[in-house]
Amino acid sequence: MNRCKFKILYFCLLFVIQFCTLFSQTKVLDRIVAVVGNDIILESDLQQQIEFFILNTGLDPNTPNLKNQVLDALINERLIVAKAMEDTNVNVTDEEISQQLEQIIQQNIQQIGSEQKLEEIYGMPISRMRREFRDEMKKKLFAEKIKQFKFGNVSVTRREIEEFYEVYKDSLPEVEEEVELYHILKFPKKNQAILNEVKARAKIILDSIKCCGDFADFARRYSQDPNTAIYGGDLGVTRRGTLVKEYEEAAFALEEGKISEPIESPFGVHIIQLLERKGENIHTRHILFRVESDSLSDQNVIDFLISISDSIRNGGNFSEFARKYSEDRESASIGGYIGIVPISQLSADMENLISELSEGDISQPIRVPSGNSYGFQIIYLKKRIPEHKLSLDTDWKRLEMYATNYKRNKLYQQWLEELRKEIYWEVKL
Repeated sequence: MNRCKFKILYFCLLFVIQFCTLFSQTKVLDRIVAVVGNDIILESDLQQQIEFFILNTGLDPNTPNLKNQVLDALINERLIVAKAMEDTNVNVTDEEISQQLEQIIQQNIQQIGSEQKLEEIYGMPISRMRREFRDEMKKKLFAEKIKQFKFGNVSVTRREIEEFYEVYKDSLPEVEEEVELYHILKFPKKNQAILNEVKARAKIILDSIKCCGDFADFARRYSQDPNTAIYGGDLGVTRRGTLVKEYEEAAFALEEGKISEPIESPFGVHIIQLLERKGENIHTRHILFRVESDSLSDQNVIDFLISISDSIRNGGNFSEFARKYSEDRESASIGGYIGIVPISQLSADMENLISELSEGDISQPIRVPSGNSYGFQIIYLKKRIPEHKLSLDTDWKRLEMYATNYKRNKLYQQWLEELRKEIYWEVKL
């Protein structure tokens, strides 16, 4: 009997010791590491920020002083937030929080490789992340908005640019070799017989979903968009103007929860479901059926681009042809202008292509991927800019940007120093 009582007492003591150990560990995890105004920063907050920082930058977790650097950045953020709360001109909406949070989650999913891996890293489902990180995202947006509010309109005078250059010219980076590029992009037209066949297949899937099917399940099984199929066709939250015209028009015309008829876009045929709409933002998912082009359609586009090249070589203006014929909406409106691009940022294929062109040359039509489809483009090399040191004569705009950022950062640091004197803060580590 005494032995039995001893065993019971032993197990009770063991349970108490284990509970106290677990409780003490929890307290260590959630201890206060800093106080900023009326806000506190917990050890768990700091650890979460370190994980996000490592995830988004690819930095080595063993980087010296990383913890202190992240904590210092968190204190600055909290100081800005404390100041933002006093400023009635700064406001963050629920819509902005949801949009930014969703964007970060989707970016992290793409970087890691899958939604499941992201959930394993953070030890929680995506739905919980959307809830847990809302407050942190709100504070970040507050901090960004008040910085933009105070320093977004900072500009520099000509004298300030010249003075900046004189002081820092020996430490400024050299400009690597660059090229100024334009292009005209065309997509092969779909064969009508193939298109009709794909639309018929999409209609069968649509009828099955309307009957008794689960949209996400059908998307995983049948969608030919590999980036979204594994997530049940979910495209996340997107703002008007970011998706192709045909898709957006159909999606914005839907009521929440409703599903569209099969609609055609340059990517193929879509079935779209509108999950949520808030102002100019929509949350949709889709099932994509690709419409393969035949060899004749491809050759027609290639021949058309060759005829455009011949017309330009005979005196035509490349930008005018781009505005009229290019199917790249963003660049067509500015004459096909891609930009001034460092050679190092070009793909290996594009670099090889450009190396064969002289200034003023136009490339042969080349096939390029475009989302889940492809098109053909011709490239116009307007100018080569050799590697060189920055100078006031040739790089005024670039120096203006450097000088503006320098001035903006200097004013920002001065302001943070003032906040650290004005608002109570203390590190508890």
